[in-house]
Amino acid sequence: MTGIIDARGSRVVAATKAAGRTRATTAARPGRRGGSHWWIHVVLGIGGFVMAFPFLWQIVMALSTNAQVTSPTPTFWPGELQWNNFARVFERLPFLDQLATSIWVTLIRTLAQIVLCTLAGYAFARMRFRGRAIILGIVLSILLVPSQVYLISQYQIVQGLGWLDTLAGIVAPGLFSAFGTFLMRTAFLNMPAELEEAARMDGANPFQTFWRIMLPLARPSISVLAITTVLWSWNELLWPLVVSTRAEDMPLAAGLATLSSDRTIDYPLLMAASLMAMAPVLVLFIVLQRRVIDGLASSGLK
Repeated sequence: MTGIIDARGSRVVAATKAAGRTRATTAARPGRRGGSHWWIHVVLGIGGFVMAFPFLWQIVMALSTNAQVTSPTPTFWPGELQWNNFARVFERLPFLDQLATSIWVTLIRTLAQIVLCTLAGYAFARMRFRGRAIILGIVLSILLVPSQVYLISQYQIVQGLGWLDTLAGIVAPGLFSAFGTFLMRTAFLNMPAELEEAARMDGANPFQTFWRIMLPLARPSISVLAITTVLWSWNELLWPLVVSTRAEDMPLAAGLATLSSDRTIDYPLLMAASLMAMAPVLVLFIVLQRRVIDGLASSGLK
């Protein structure tokens, strides 16, 4: 009887030790798994620093003197921060006027492209009308032609309308885009046809189907269209330089180009003005960061 009890006790002790070793092994695995992937964080950290280094270097240049920037020996941190470079921007440029022009150009173009490209994309994707394929081919062929090719014809049209040195002349060529039409057409093509059939059976007309059913489902693609239009309009340089000659009528991108000359370039002033010009878009991205990432991820645009 005593032997049986001893045997059972030995088995219990052995089982307890085995369970303890199992728990210890299980508890140790996450530590080994996390420790074996430390190099991923190092690689990501190095990659993030490399991507952010131009922006950090721009800040250093904006707070330096022109002698420090043009010195053969690079200065990674100025001894005395030159905050007056930002004040000199307002002396060399009508910065507030150019900022207002950039805001108006960006808002008008973004709203116009959302409305026009969404309507055109829905028509090409869901409606059947004569000449649809030909018109769509003409619109998409614009993507194959560089914008510089029709720059002279656009200038002649704007000049004939008397829109030189005006906000309308800067805004007009960007009210519609072939890329936006293609993007929205693709978004509406990927939607199931059963939605339209159900709306038609409920008595909805084509506009009600578009406004109440299809348009809400296309919000991710509309977000992508708005993002790309804002960035393109804010950074556009060539057309504003061609159509506007007065500094107070230029947007910020064109105004910054006037700070450069053939003889000398004040790099700290140029970097300070560039930081001030990108600040509104940077703040907008930070505020809407989640929506921007969701929109790009949902549309598949890279």
